[in-house]
Amino acid sequence: MRLNLGLQHGPGVLLLALWLWCGQCWAVPPAPDARPEAALSQMLDEARSQTLGGCTARADRLERVLCQGVIRVGVRNNYKLFGLAENGKRSGFEVAIARHIAQALGVELVLVTVAPANRLASLAEDQTDLVIATMGHTTARDREVRFIRPHYYSSSTALVGRRDIEAPGFAALAGRTVCATVGNASTSLLSQNGARLLLFDSPEQLIDQLNAQACTLVAQDDSFFAQPFTSPEFAARYVEKFRFSALPWGMAVAPKGGERLAAVLGLSSQIMHRDGVFLALAMEEHIDTGFLRTQQVVWSADACNRLGFAESCVLAPLRTDLAPTGFAPLVIGIETWFGTQLGMHPTLGIFKLAPAWELLRAGIANTLMLVVGALIATLGFAVLIGRALCLRFGIVRRLTQGLVMLVQSSPIVLSLTIGAAVVNEFVTFSAESALITAMIVLGLTNGANAGQAIADAVVTLRDERSAERLFGAALLRASTQITAFLINAAKGTPVASLIGAPELLNAVSDSGSFTSDRITIYWLLLFFYVAVVLLVSWLCRGLRRMLDRAVAA
Repeated sequence: MRLNLGLQHGPGVLLLALWLWCGQCWAVPPAPDARPEAALSQMLDEARSQTLGGCTARADRLERVLCQGVIRVGVRNNYKLFGLAENGKRSGFEVAIARHIAQALGVELVLVTVAPANRLASLAEDQTDLVIATMGHTTARDREVRFIRPHYYSSSTALVGRRDIEAPGFAALAGRTVCATVGNASTSLLSQNGARLLLFDSPEQLIDQLNAQACTLVAQDDSFFAQPFTSPEFAARYVEKFRFSALPWGMAVAPKGGERLAAVLGLSSQIMHRDGVFLALAMEEHIDTGFLRTQQVVWSADACNRLGFAESCVLAPLRTDLAPTGFAPLVIGIETWFGTQLGMHPTLGIFKLAPAWELLRAGIANTLMLVVGALIATLGFAVLIGRALCLRFGIVRRLTQGLVMLVQSSPIVLSLTIGAAVVNEFVTFSAESALITAMIVLGLTNGANAGQAIADAVVTLRDERSAERLFGAALLRASTQITAFLINAAKGTPVASLIGAPELLNAVSDSGSFTSDRITIYWLLLFFYVAVVLLVSWLCRGLRRMLDRAVAA
């Protein structure tokens, strides 16, 4: 019976089994989860599984962060509302973002202070894993770092100045001095429109310079001016002239080895926009939220809240492609030769981009003028003060002694600041007045010391020489000290950048707006100033030989 049933129903059973097997072959596989959360979780799980055997030298940035349990984030320490360090505490919108990212990755956060001049280099030199430092996403910077998209903020550059100054557009800036910060992406555009730049390290210095009337026009992100304009006194004295260069702000990682870390942070940014995390953090820090509210709507839409989102969901970087120099191909060839023949990879962007090259040329010319002026002022003040200290008129001698004591006791930075403030009382502060102020202050500081050496030499020679030849002999005897202070004046010229003098240090620092070749810039500065000091030493030896001949005659 059982055998008969098996034979009777066997064909049906076989057909059923065949249908089920073919159904499995032809069944459409389930669609992959297109949510950003799923992709983020998968990427993190894969990276963590690759760290189970311990950290390896070949690990990329994401693996290293997860393996070491630490993420180093570069942030500002002097930008209110975004990145600020006060009383040992860190605060600001970007600091809050860094903390949220570290918590989401399950790692410890280490905050590294960066500035506009070195934030790109901090990634290239492996000092940071991620930079969140008020950095605009530009096409020029795309060549240096890998930006995270979507962007976490956006701003424009605002030109702010005294109410009595007319500056309705770029045409009004030709020949005018505009104060800005080192590394601001807008400086290249200002320079191309004929503005003369005075550069400072922090935005707060711009406000100080405005109030001190050292700057009549300043350029900075509009987000920075939100707080100053809440002050009735500030709003009564200054007004926004115009805005330009709408600029998305982006987090950035190193291009080499940072691909997966960038992908993880991009997915995290999608989620933070969609869920209003960026918006909530911004509201806690009391910054403008218009951009973030718009972005929350964008990233909640179906076209953007998924993997492979439409290109229209993200903002395009600001186009800042700059004109190359005429010898840029030669520079590229030199870079290639160093890479292939010596295994070295210097970045010589300062010689490849026309704005950076023009800044370099102007900086060298201004520095040479500053050095010559400081040397002449030092020698002139040395002779005058040396003479005055040897006069028989007690009141003149004592006043000169008081001046020498004051100058010798004052730090050069303080002397420059006081000098700039005094000059500003009589003329509008400009690049020219800053250079002249630096010449006078450097000359007075070093000339006072050299004059003291001359006076001391007069005292020791008084019993050996007649009065007619006494001062010439004192100059010869004090020539070693005079030479030392002349060289010191030449070496002190870079400090003039603190009051906005457009010398070489200021010029190459500003090139950080277009390039990140920090090491090249440092070597350039070293070689240039060493050459200047050697030249001054050679000239001083020639001056001493002239004195020898004059005294012998």
